[in-house]
Amino acid sequence: LVIIRNDFDHFVANMEPPMTGDDLKMVQEAFELALEAHKYQRRKSGEPYIHHPVEVAKICFNEIGLGATSVTSALLHDVVEDTEVKLDEITYRFGNKIGKIVDGLTKLDGLYNVESPQAENYKKVLSTLVYDVRVVLIKMADRLHNLRTIGSMVRHKQLRIAAETNYIYVPLAHRLGLYNIKKEFEDIIFMISEPKKYEEISTKLKDCLLY
Repeated sequence: LVIIRNDFDHFVANMEPPMTGDDLKMVQEAFELALEAHKYQRRKSGEPYIHHPVEVAKICFNEIGLGATSVTSALLHDVVEDTEVKLDEITYRFGNKIGKIVDGLTKLDGLYNVESPQAENYKKVLSTLVYDVRVVLIKMADRLHNLRTIGSMVRHKQLRIAAETNYIYVPLAHRLGLYNIKKEFEDIIFMISEPKKYEEISTKLKDCLLY
């Protein structure tokens, strides 16, 4: 946890543009709450769970260009669903705007059903765009980090997540103009669904760079 705290402090210290005043205080308070709430939880990889919301917050700020409200919401995005912390506490401590975004993320996870047809799940994700586009953008960051760390999952779950991402999040990234994220989604999907072809192409590309 010391390493994760240092990583978070480094992230905040190197924000460009820098975050100051009430925004900085809010982000730091969200980290402390998430750190305490998730302190006994681990990811499939065995690492402390708090690493995930920190990485999602980084993607929101560094790769999508979102601000303090979204960074705070990203740090808290799994707190209500996965810990004893209630939504009322989030709203009381961080205000209605962040409370509503966290609620939207929690409801989206609750509505999302892997047994439902993908078209139905797509409608559920799209419906949150009307609610607040930041809910979808944070969810995109959440999915991107989950894909980046998908190696700890069993094969059949990797394939299911790749299929969901291809159907729902790739077209959303395109429509929202997040082309770098769309490309990374597609690269990881290809790596999961066609590992031999992916390795073959990667090897050829590396060979080309050597000559």
